[in-house]
Amino acid sequence: MPSPRPSSVLRSPRLWTVSGLILAIATAAFSLLYVGGNLDPKGNLRDLPVALVNEDQSNGARMNLGDQIVSGIDKATAGNNTISWQRMNRQQADKQLGQGKVFGALVIPQNFTAAVTRLTSPEQSRPSRPTLTVLTNQAAGSVGSAMADRAAQQAAHTASTQLGTELLHHARAQGTHLAPAAELLLTDPVAVTVADGHPLGSHSGMGLSAFYYSLVLVVCGMLGANLVNSQVDTALGYLHSDIGPFRQRMPVQHTTRVRTLATSITLMAGLAIVMGSLVEAITVSVLGMDASHLTLLWLYSVSTIAVVGISGLALLAAFGTPGMLLLTIVFIAMAVPTSGATVPLQALPDFFRALAVFEPLRQITDGMRSILYFNAQADAGLTRAWLAMAIALGAALLFGLGVTRFYDRRGLHRIPPPTTPVGDTLTPATTR
Repeated sequence: MPSPRPSSVLRSPRLWTVSGLILAIATAAFSLLYVGGNLDPKGNLRDLPVALVNEDQSNGARMNLGDQIVSGIDKATAGNNTISWQRMNRQQADKQLGQGKVFGALVIPQNFTAAVTRLTSPEQSRPSRPTLTVLTNQAAGSVGSAMADRAAQQAAHTASTQLGTELLHHARAQGTHLAPAAELLLTDPVAVTVADGHPLGSHSGMGLSAFYYSLVLVVCGMLGANLVNSQVDTALGYLHSDIGPFRQRMPVQHTTRVRTLATSITLMAGLAIVMGSLVEAITVSVLGMDASHLTLLWLYSVSTIAVVGISGLALLAAFGTPGMLLLTIVFIAMAVPTSGATVPLQALPDFFRALAVFEPLRQITDGMRSILYFNAQADAGLTRAWLAMAIALGAALLFGLGVTRFYDRRGLHRIPPPTTPVGDTLTPATTR
């Protein structure tokens, strides 16, 4: 009599429920985090740091128009906290731009008052416009730099219109006869020029190469954790290996969860050297990415992949298959919107700003920007990145080894060890 045909696995409610629940969580998380953080950068913008440099010297004149512009900006932005205008001298501004701490600058030159007042001189046959300079900083983030550029230019043009109105009114009150060209020029007397405050190389992705490089390192660490976890399990006989139509299963080697995790961590640390070296070799040598401090870049790349991979292994050891979902949410879904790479943190909702305090990709990207764009300055994010990496590594080791040790002590073996007879009593075999 033929054996009954097995029922279809699609009839299993558990298969549908578990699969649907996992995918629903992943879909909802990516939708909320990826899209939610980037829908309204302008509406969420708050305290974007922009330098305000006033080098104007009145040269004995009764008025200082540079001070008037600064005062006008303060009045215009009172109660509006979208831009944080930070007063400083040019040297300080250049330093802040070179560390990525400001997204741009508005510079009032030394001879500004003298240049503006010359416009109302009757002797001016060919008047020339004085200039305000807006400095951008794509190294700090292209979107943030564009927002700072827009705010600085708007402030400069508003100041120009106000100055022109005041000068024209003053000239008429004094009975000064102005040439038609000069009178027309006074409607908008100040020219605004835009310059790069911290130039980058042509192969820097317009300030995005640090983010994409960091993202590659994180993805490599995640893939490495997943691969190492499965390969170690296969070698220990807990999983079978499928290659095309062929299947292989090694004899089960019963061992503790702690030892399994330690083996995976050791393998991950070794493979991180290979992966980090390949990432740098391909991006710098083959693709020509602008980079300096190559030894430091290599060490940072290897360390990042190792820490992300070890963190992933700890989650997989503690939670099993759901650990990979948790790893993806923490290192991708929650990390990319809070990295500050595209939309600056100052333009994110409060929830995402809070996440950015501890999200790993933010710290990794800041450290990478320091290496690639800011001459590896410690104050440009590199020290914070190394510190965050050390804390993450310590937390992952404590959590992963602590949980697996707890499982071992409770006898929660992945596969129950075989029993061996001792006299008339069956006792568990010793795990290796």
